[in-house]
Amino acid sequence: MSDAIGKYLQLEEDLKRYRKALNGALDIMLDQEVTNYPIFILHQQELAMGVKLIDAGEGPGNWSVHASSLEEFSLKNLIEPDKIDAFRELYKQHDHHFCLFVLSELGAQFIFYPRGEQLYTAYGNLN
Repeated sequence: MSDAIGKYLQLEEDLKRYRKALNGALDIMLDQEVTNYPIFILHQQELAMGVKLIDAGEGPGNWSVHASSLEEFSLKNLIEPDKIDAFRELYKQHDHHFCLFVLSELGAQFIFYPRGEQLYTAYGNLN
């Protein structure tokens, strides 16, 4: 197994520990109409963006988690203006997932991670 695959598998295992906290934060952000597009930033270094939810070492794992939004990502030019509509469409296709922006030694990337325990859902005859 390559080093990168091992790191992704470890990240998936780590994310399971954050699911309850992320679900609670997501519900609050949506219920209070903070944003229609919450984005959770997972990182292991200092970050001046979003609102800190979990500090690495104080929570269930080695990641710090900040709550942010599509609006903040747009304001800080992390998502280009001409890509916002495409991002919204992609976001809507993953309505049972968290939108995560993960900053790691593998780079910076968006990941849609399931809100529930089940990672894979059967889709009729496609499986």
